[in-house]
Amino acid sequence: VQLVESGGGLVHPGGSLRLSCAASGFTFSTYTMRWYRQAPGKERVPVARISSLGDTTYYVDSVKGRFAISRDKAKNTVYLQMNSLKPDDTAMYYCNAWWNNNDYWGQGTQVTVSS
Repeated sequence: VQLVESGGGLVHPGGSLRLSCAASGFTFSTYTMRWYRQAPGKERVPVARISSLGDTTYYVDSVKGRFAISRDKAKNTVYLQMNSLKPDDTAMYYCNAWWNNNDYWGQGTQVTVSS
């Protein structure tokens, strides 16, 4: 089982990034997918969630209207489009797959928002 995140980097406030998480080794279409983030010295917290069918999404209040989660069944990939980025969005972003008590994590990708 692998979850490989990519797309992080350094961006100015107000900028955009798209994170990707490529999944392999499990039945991607069965799993609920989530993005979490962890800022230095803070706990890892959920940011966005998408259902296994891709028909339901959830966002933490702080990113509503700025972030969008999506998934591509053909590519076994989940995305996080991040717009209007703020310095408070600076964190390591992790991809998570969950189904039936199976819980998988990626290694994370760093997002830094700074002028």
